Amino acid sequence: MANENVWTRKHLIGIEELSREEVEMVLDTAPQFLAVQDRESGIKKVPLLQGRLIANLFMEPSTRTRISFELAAKRLSADTLTFSASSSSTKKGETLHDTLANIEAMKTDLVVIRSSFAGAPALLTERHTSNIINAGDGYHEHPTQALLDTFTMRQHIRKLREDDSASLDGIRVALIGDISHSRVARSNIWALKKLGASVILCAPETLIPMDIQKMGVEVTSNLKEAMTDADVVYALRIQMERQASSLFPSLREYIRLFRVDNESLKHAPDNALIMHPGPINRDIELASDVADCNRSLVLEQVSNGVAIRMAVMHLLANSAQPTDQE
Repeated sequence: MANENVWTRKHLIGIEELSREEVEMVLDTAPQFLAVQDRESGIKKVPLLQGRLIANLFMEPSTRTRISFELAAKRLSADTLTFSASSSSTKKGETLHDTLANIEAMKTDLVVIRSSFAGAPALLTERHTSNIINAGDGYHEHPTQALLDTFTMRQHIRKLREDDSASLDGIRVALIGDISHSRVARSNIWALKKLGASVILCAPETLIPMDIQKMGVEVTSNLKEAMTDADVVYALRIQMERQASSLFPSLREYIRLFRVDNESLKHAPDNALIMHPGPINRDIELASDVADCNRSLVLEQVSNGVAIRMAVMHLLANSAQPTDQE
């Protein structure tokens, strides 16, 4: 188990601000919570957050991330409150600060927030006392997704190498799809670079942000080039709502040039791992037979997501933290 006494952050807002040691601390803490999920006794709870109150504040639609956080909290024996945008008083004009102030009046200990506004979780840390976890803010970051992704990669790299101490140093990851609108891509780039991996982005030029190379990544619009020597092929969801903006000619064209399928995978190593953050647009960014093949880690990502979020909640709530921390 990681020594939580060396964890000093009150909040988890993004991967960019974390050190490699902090990222690895979360990854090293997660296996004990995977073990909780796999208990033969069937009792999948530990009392580490017993008596604590966790509020899930989701200001934009979410299914798997919201459920994952809810389950993580329950498996830590916490009490939970869940608010959605459709039932929140923000629909009546209440500010996000006022919404959170009212929630905190119920004596919450930790708040998980998803917002369509980049920077919203960071702003809330300036005026509120709860530990805050960013569950996705606009096009900015999705830190727990990057943590569960890198954890999943590391588990399989260790298995392939038969080395329980193997790291992600030197592996090559291809991120393929809508980079411009993907907070998952940004958080994964930060995490992978901190952990020593190399990253290549592949997408139509209209879906690649300007100056993204400043993050230390390679960029291509050639899927074959991206696949070559990739240890991990990570397909990102194509957001159908963006198609109205004509950012690529047609779905048929996108499928022909950028879909991860058995044909395009011929350019990747035979043991390349397949990942996707979900939900999958089947047979668009990822072919169904690839999504369901034995190299696909999609469902394992979901399982690992609960363990990672348990680890994050545990570290934030139970570690010694400076009283004057921002």
